[in-house]
Amino acid sequence: MNLRVREDVAEALKQGKPVIALESTIISHGMPYPKNVETANHVEQIIRDHGAIPATVGLIDGVGVVGLTPEEIEEMGKRGMSIPKVSRRDLPVIMAEKSWGATTVATTMILAAKAGVQFFVTGGIGGVHRGASETFDVSADLEELARTNVTVICAGAKAILDLPKTLEVLETKGVPVLGYQTKELPAFYTRTSGLNVDYAIKDPKDAAEIVKAKRDFGLDGGILITNPIPEEYSMDPEMINKAIDEAVKDMDEQGIHGKQCTPFLLAKIVEITGGSSLDANIHLVYNNAAVGSEIAKEYSKLK
Repeated sequence: MNLRVREDVAEALKQGKPVIALESTIISHGMPYPKNVETANHVEQIIRDHGAIPATVGLIDGVGVVGLTPEEIEEMGKRGMSIPKVSRRDLPVIMAEKSWGATTVATTMILAAKAGVQFFVTGGIGGVHRGASETFDVSADLEELARTNVTVICAGAKAILDLPKTLEVLETKGVPVLGYQTKELPAFYTRTSGLNVDYAIKDPKDAAEIVKAKRDFGLDGGILITNPIPEEYSMDPEMINKAIDEAVKDMDEQGIHGKQCTPFLLAKIVEITGGSSLDANIHLVYNNAAVGSEIAKEYSKLK
């Protein structure tokens, strides 16, 4: 198999210890160097501090890697947006060309599952884009959540998306959407969206038992655990929604579509908010890493 698993990750999986996958698009496309590398390394350290093993996922010379080395993370951060975002459809091309690639939520799930990693922490998933009734622009992340046996811990879908339609698609695909200590879907930069999740979970043990029940029954597909951004980093809903509307308008005027939408919008929102959205993004990922590690630890006790 065209897959390399870092030695400590492979050993942890063999011993049934908790392992947390991390995506690499957040490094290449999420923020500028060296902030991207500093953030990636800090997220890994938070996971270690909570008793789990981090495994940042990417493609190096066409090989799927589960557990990038510090040197590979550094290089990916330096290369930045010159590294292509790789979703399911891109994998065979990148592998055949022996190129570097940054994994989206979908490809991180695929490679994590191939290695036997069951938990994945990210900022926010992709979903149904605004205006999708005309463009049919729906993230492959939703399809992957329907088919791949990985539990994703995030701060909800990215707020730039059509959140009600995203929830409808997840329901159709049979993906449980759980709220960590909340009944309301968090909206990435903010703690609330006005939309309900399927079920609220009270603690990591509660979450782990739900994951185990699904796996024991042999019911394929992912589980989405949505974890609100910490109160002190939550942004003003009116301000962030205004920034999103402005960014979407600019995107439409420039004719940007497909996989370029998310990095354009996130960068534009950072510009409009004077960097405060980037700070919120970073801290919600840190929070997800802590919660995800605790859930994975509880799950390892149940096996």
